[in-house]
Amino acid sequence: MAEITSAVDGKKLLDFCVRAFVKMGVQPEDARITADVLVAANLRGIDSHGVARLARYVNGLRDGVMVAQPDTKAIHETPTTVTIDAGAGLGQPVSYRAMKQAIEKAKAYGCGFATIRNSNHYGIAGYYAMMALEEGMIGMSTTNAAVLVVPTFGRDAVYGTNPIALAVPAGQERSFVMDMATSTVPRGKLEVYHRQEKPLPLGWATDEKGVPTADAGRVLDNFAKRAGGGLLPLGGAGEEMSGHKGYGMGLMVEILSAVVPGAAFLSGVYPKDEQGKPLPANLGHFFGAWRVDAFRPAEEFEADMDRFIRELKGGALAEGATRIYVHGEKEFEEAARRAETGIPLGPKVEASLKQIAADLGLEYDL
Repeated sequence: MAEITSAVDGKKLLDFCVRAFVKMGVQPEDARITADVLVAANLRGIDSHGVARLARYVNGLRDGVMVAQPDTKAIHETPTTVTIDAGAGLGQPVSYRAMKQAIEKAKAYGCGFATIRNSNHYGIAGYYAMMALEEGMIGMSTTNAAVLVVPTFGRDAVYGTNPIALAVPAGQERSFVMDMATSTVPRGKLEVYHRQEKPLPLGWATDEKGVPTADAGRVLDNFAKRAGGGLLPLGGAGEEMSGHKGYGMGLMVEILSAVVPGAAFLSGVYPKDEQGKPLPANLGHFFGAWRVDAFRPAEEFEADMDRFIRELKGGALAEGATRIYVHGEKEFEEAARRAETGIPLGPKVEASLKQIAADLGLEYDL
């Protein structure tokens, strides 16, 4: 069944999210950063990580597993690196500021890196990598996540979807922006299919017996009950289609994001106490920024990036295809469309926002 949608103005949606976060005790600046990351996901067509997740943050703040006004502090720093304790606060504000620090260190020394521990879900990885583009730099961002992915030859999930994003500036062409999970799809994609009552493509996920399934609801229910199965690594099951490579990429992200800063990893994320009550997630993030002119003149690099992109896009098309895309291109175009026509919201997402408004005593004016 197709999901019927209505379109809302992005600025109004941003304002609504800001008001919701402020109502939950979040400082206005932090509320705006967090709301901007959510709405940016919707604008770029990544609806699984957009305002559909607002309820998750509101509930986390209400339950105390996310801290509205955390004690955020640097715990280790060098001229080119910094490790930050997020104080169990929202992942977006601390990540925004950490990437800013990485960029400032890159301005001074050619490259800069920041890692975070004791954090929460931070939205789309690409948001932070793209911050470097504003300074003509290369940006990178990774995070670990809730245990959802089955390792190669395994039956049960042991690590997260662990996204990685890389943003590279060009000259006249659009920047290269790769933002992807290291699993076949992120959990949010399953949630979208479940809301739309669509079957999953076989090869995305397995059931509690480790058998491929098309039932999104079953996989999500197994996640909730920790009953087994989960998402597959990028490439799928086994080694024949290189699922072991996606598995390796996911572990690389886990190491950079969690082991390096001292955050929780693998089964340690999203812990619970002896009574089963959720505790702070203690997620970890990694950010990097590189100044292009630390390697060679920026104008030469950007000219070569333009040639690189044009050669890729100018290749021969497969039968039935109309266009070759470069990473980020679809999202840039979708953002331009949605800025004009509005952000589509499905009925279940709209109902969730209305419920948040009612619970918090906010006007729903979208």
